[in-house]
Amino acid sequence: MTDFDPFADLSDDELDAMLEEGSLAEGAGLPAMSCGTDVPEGFHSGFVALVGRPNAGKSTLLNACYGEKVAITSPVAQTTRRRLRAVVNREGCQLVIVDTPGIHKPKDGLGSELNKSALGELADVDVIAFVIDASAPIGRGDAWVAERVAAAKAPKVLALTKADLAGPEQMLKQLEAARALVDFDDEIVVSSTEGFNVEAFVDVVAGFLPEGPRWFPEGMGTDEADEVMVAEFVREKVLLRTREEIPHAVGVICDEFERPKRDLLRLHATVYVEREGQKGILVGKGGEMIKRIGIEARRDLERMFGCRVFLGLDVKVKPHWREDAREIRRFGYAADDE
Repeated sequence: MTDFDPFADLSDDELDAMLEEGSLAEGAGLPAMSCGTDVPEGFHSGFVALVGRPNAGKSTLLNACYGEKVAITSPVAQTTRRRLRAVVNREGCQLVIVDTPGIHKPKDGLGSELNKSALGELADVDVIAFVIDASAPIGRGDAWVAERVAAAKAPKVLALTKADLAGPEQMLKQLEAARALVDFDDEIVVSSTEGFNVEAFVDVVAGFLPEGPRWFPEGMGTDEADEVMVAEFVREKVLLRTREEIPHAVGVICDEFERPKRDLLRLHATVYVEREGQKGILVGKGGEMIKRIGIEARRDLERMFGCRVFLGLDVKVKPHWREDAREIRRFGYAADDE
């Protein structure tokens, strides 16, 4: 597990003051909100990684467990480019569910970074949920992911998703094929969109968590920065509105985040593509396409932040950015940035 430092945000002067007060004396304990020591006896907590191929339903499952939308979703492969942690609190336990990029055969530098990010989580979590789409045949890609999952030390749970799209016979075939790939500690069939077995999934993975502290305060939903969430929700609308190569060529950066009033956010994001032709399609005739993307993103952002949002968007060209390690890092998609 990643080391947790409850004093990382304190200055030297603040630490000295706490020492003088005896707050850090041996046996005095840590601040309750920082390390979560204010938990009942037998409290369980830990990190649960959702891993699998692209479009297996990982982000939709995370949203269903959390209870509202925090991870973007779309039918486009590689929608998830960043590891996202969502905190799910239940009586007697806290799960930190980690959504990872879909593992796939990379075609560029960006794809390699996404694989590295997803596979890196296997060694750092308490439970691995291998997410497999019940409605799509299990193939070589699933087998390749399964080899990495099987080699991990953490308990492994099979989550067969999209149960609403598969019949009973197909479901049984998928279960048999999945069992042949990995020796799972438990398995469950879910439909995130229908809410079927979502709470049961939480209960199953929670059963494998060790006793531990509350890693995040109860009011904290995700560890992602607000600017990152803005960029991701804008990118989601691009994915939903465009086709062919454009969704894969898009990167978004939120370059302005201001709150001039309590009930108002003033935001600006820049959408990058790789070619002038892609920019023209994304802007649309008379700016209609980018205007529609902005309107749809603003609605989600107002729901998430609970206030009015002014959102400005620009489109710029950054040729071959998916092959440029420096640009991949600038967009926040590099594995070593997480």
